[in-house]
Amino acid sequence: MRILLVEDDAALGDGLSRTLSDWGFDTTLAKTGSYADSALMTQPYDLVILDLGLPDIDGREVLRQLRARKSAIPVLILTARDALNDRVSGLESGADDYMTKPFELRELEARVRALLRRSHGGFNHDIRFGQLTLDTRNQQISANGIPLVLPPREYGVLEALLLNSGRVVSKDNIAQRLAAHAEELADNAIEVYVHRLRKRLEPLGINIRTLRGLGYLLEKNQDE
Repeated sequence: MRILLVEDDAALGDGLSRTLSDWGFDTTLAKTGSYADSALMTQPYDLVILDLGLPDIDGREVLRQLRARKSAIPVLILTARDALNDRVSGLESGADDYMTKPFELRELEARVRALLRRSHGGFNHDIRFGQLTLDTRNQQISANGIPLVLPPREYGVLEALLLNSGRVVSKDNIAQRLAAHAEELADNAIEVYVHRLRKRLEPLGINIRTLRGLGYLLEKNQDE
């Protein structure tokens, strides 16, 4: 599941982005309304978490433009504006839910998952690709029901590919996910992890294809 987090506060945005990733979501952080609007026009997302007090355009305008394009992506407003008029205005602009800061992470997770269940007719925590299964709740990957034991960074690469199965994942996207949980990556680190994973996945009939200048794509071997 892909989430667009729109938050201009650097510390809060980075922290929430890491938390959402820990919950098993592929998260993009947008720090301005214009960036968020552009991302929503060019990329598919399953949920938007939207701050209202953005540095360029108000979050409600981002929401209005989204709904004007007839998009039904669920939107959760997460803002410091706690007045009744603000809550009513946000919901009337097309938001599906409204939370105020400060907030409890447990409640945020519950609301996020509830919105996703509602929009997808039930939310399955398992993502399957060939013989692989990613359990997003427990952050575990298994092959034919047997847990696949991977070093943390190899797990991170494979998780990113499984969360985006059927789509090309850029090298920068993978690097950002890995760097959020550890020290800076070496220049060739991603290539090394992808090379190791290819060897692990070959017996399962799965390959990681490199598209030069674009990124990586998880695919099943044709004879599988």
